[in-house]
Amino acid sequence: MSVKTAPTLTLANGVEMPQLGLGTWPMNDTEAAEAVTTALELGYRMIDTAENYDNERGVGLGIRNASIPRDQVFVTTKFNRKWHSFDGAREACQASLERLGLDYIDLLLIHWPNPDQDRFVEAYLGLLNLLDAGLVRAIGTSNFKPAHLQRLLDLGLTPHLNQIQLDPYHRRDDLIALHRDNNIVTQSWRPLGCGNAMLTDPVITTIAEQHQRTPAQVVLRWAVQQGFATAPKSANPERMAANLSVFDFVLSDEEMASLNRLGRDDPDMLDADTFGH
Repeated sequence: MSVKTAPTLTLANGVEMPQLGLGTWPMNDTEAAEAVTTALELGYRMIDTAENYDNERGVGLGIRNASIPRDQVFVTTKFNRKWHSFDGAREACQASLERLGLDYIDLLLIHWPNPDQDRFVEAYLGLLNLLDAGLVRAIGTSNFKPAHLQRLLDLGLTPHLNQIQLDPYHRRDDLIALHRDNNIVTQSWRPLGCGNAMLTDPVITTIAEQHQRTPAQVVLRWAVQQGFATAPKSANPERMAANLSVFDFVLSDEEMASLNRLGRDDPDMLDADTFGH
């Protein structure tokens, strides 16, 4: 029996990236290994991890334990502020490759801009060097706000992707507009929100009932229908399968508008000007 996989998005350098993958935070190595193998067998082809998740070894083991060839798996990882320099980016990449047990990384991201130390431009130049060396296939940023991205853009440096907190409650219209103007792919982390508040919202549950889908599927559909990439975390095979099954229905313009109206200020949202690792 053939499995269904997510469609792909084309990054600015021509690399094809699955639009929906598996997030692995906050799994440990053991949990990540099992979840990654299960996800790959179910049809997932993109796995998202990070140095700071402390589960890259488990992710690598999960990839090796699956029956899917390496060249069909898109692996994303991210590095911390300690490595924000030209040479540091290479050290971070090599350390991740060793932990993952891989020869190359498909997408390597600067995890947070950490503007207080003001070295993310150096780190990005280091990423370009890794791209030229063939150690990574694509490069980008994570949690960069418009001012951080503009700093790179003003130097002629355009990330292939920026991974940000994004869901119907957390609208990022200013960032998304900047991404679209510069051909940067938008990817959302924690796409299903914090806790169950969003997934029990009456607007979302009503739309889910009308489509005979789960609230999580509606929220993920909201993301992919706008062309965003995303990587929901789950270790439950049934939920993994459900999360991947969002490409066979469409939300109406009215439903999308009602979801967009859910945006609100969140004083607890992590601020990349002051938070980072």
